[in-house]
Amino acid sequence: MSDGGELPSYYSLLSVAGIEMTEPVCLTSTLELDTSQTTILNSVQAVVDQFDDDYWLQLDRAGEFPHAFYDEMAKGGWLGIAMPEQVGGADLGIFEAVLMMYAVANSPGGMSAASAIHINIFGPHPIVTHGTEEQKNAWLPDLIRGRSKCCFGVTEPDSGLETGSIQTFARPDGDGYVITGQKIWTSTAQHADKIMLLARTTPKELCQRATDGLSLFFTDLDKRFVEVREIPKMGRSAVDSNLVFIDELPVPRNDLIGEEGRGFEYILHGLNPERILVGAEALGIGVQTLNRAVDYARNRVVFGRPIGQNQAIQHPLAENWMDLQSAFLVCMEAARLYDAGRPAGALANAAKYLGAEAGYRAATQSVMTHGGMGYAKEFHVERLMREVMINRIAPVSQQLVLSYIAERVLGLPKSY
Repeated sequence: MSDGGELPSYYSLLSVAGIEMTEPVCLTSTLELDTSQTTILNSVQAVVDQFDDDYWLQLDRAGEFPHAFYDEMAKGGWLGIAMPEQVGGADLGIFEAVLMMYAVANSPGGMSAASAIHINIFGPHPIVTHGTEEQKNAWLPDLIRGRSKCCFGVTEPDSGLETGSIQTFARPDGDGYVITGQKIWTSTAQHADKIMLLARTTPKELCQRATDGLSLFFTDLDKRFVEVREIPKMGRSAVDSNLVFIDELPVPRNDLIGEEGRGFEYILHGLNPERILVGAEALGIGVQTLNRAVDYARNRVVFGRPIGQNQAIQHPLAENWMDLQSAFLVCMEAARLYDAGRPAGALANAAKYLGAEAGYRAATQSVMTHGGMGYAKEFHVERLMREVMINRIAPVSQQLVLSYIAERVLGLPKSY
């Protein structure tokens, strides 16, 4: 889908240059997928194929949300892939969700496409596991059908990854609460009408642990009491990230998920799936950029020979394929363990780390393989490289993943 921008698509440029497409790298070919899982991949591919390079380039330039893409994914029921059937979801596992998000990111949309729907895959999980039947029936169907958009308010300017230090406070007020505070890096808040909000209900000094006394709410993002200020950033411009200022937001008691004071415990249930999904999304971008680099290297002729004939071009791309393949297998094994109810923390963190690193290296190498044209927006790999950077930063830093593995797997003393 093109809006008529003046820059031609990557593949039309290659066609003009006489460059032929090769059979693309496909990580999923190494998996033994059943019929329904293969159908998921093919069906999602059919959706992402409707939105070409030019569509995403123009949204990146304008900083506009990909509403048409979001609506198509909602129409296909994909926003509820891991939600219960009773509320309109597909009731599938994280394994299937990972396949879907990998396919979404392995497209011209990259992280802009993935981030537009990412919150729907893991965000509502606390509602599923700890919400009442009334809450599930009231909230989840609209999220699944795309009639409602949700954002996730956890991180704060002065706390970062130290969740126990958040200061947003929910004080009791009649039959509910009044919430005041700030959140940062809240994605899609420009377009959301709902917010999953973590706030303190007991002062930190009165809690035994820093993460006690936090409560989780799913409530209206009422702009009369909330200011949403977009953060200009280096990549993924089509999906907004924001500072959120909350001033005396009234919240009904019915919008409290589970028990008061157990909010941190509830969001932990979604952390491992999110890490796996973020790793898979990075791998999707890595494969997308690797395929572009391979096509360019095979057909770009300099000094009378294709540049892909040179080992200085070949070897880094071969390393990229091995990085991507190995990280993908870790991602899928982590998803399988999680769905089986087995401990998945170590592999979930490894999936995020390895996927983010492999995707970033592949995107960077793709830019270098394209040479000067890699630096040009019309070849799109620079945009995808900028987008995959976020996977190394969020939702947890690579250094904290290493600390987790060192402490929890290797048994080394805590370093911080």
